[in-house]
Amino acid sequence: MSTLYTTKVTAVGGRNGTVRSEDGVLDLVLAMPKELGGKGGATNPEQLFAAGYAACFENAVIHVTRGKEASVRDSDIEVVGDVGLQPGAGGGFALSVALDVTIAGVDQAQAEEIVQAAHAVCPYSNAVRGNVDVKINVSTR
Repeated sequence: MSTLYTTKVTAVGGRNGTVRSEDGVLDLVLAMPKELGGKGGATNPEQLFAAGYAACFENAVIHVTRGKEASVRDSDIEVVGDVGLQPGAGGGFALSVALDVTIAGVDQAQAEEIVQAAHAVCPYSNAVRGNVDVKINVSTR
């Protein structure tokens, strides 16, 4: 299988450090969230994961509707990603994800069918399947 895209990001200093992509487009300071005993005031890995998953999932919705009767435009979709961090087994940590997907211009049954298909093709969904609890709420407007 040929790789369609690759990127490289360097993290220095962990949760209280920085992340920078090799092209410099992503260049952020990180801070431990106040809820975890940190100072807050900067982004954190969970926010970055939530942003990436939400954006990727939205594009998966567009992808599965391309050329179909229920085709949707970019502006017809909103995905809110909610990533949680919990204590895991053996002293580690685990993630949970909730995606709230809203699609305009389709009925509820169509929206649920589209989202199910998107969940099957989204790279983030495929990466976490079986390892991360993902709950998806679907609505229309």
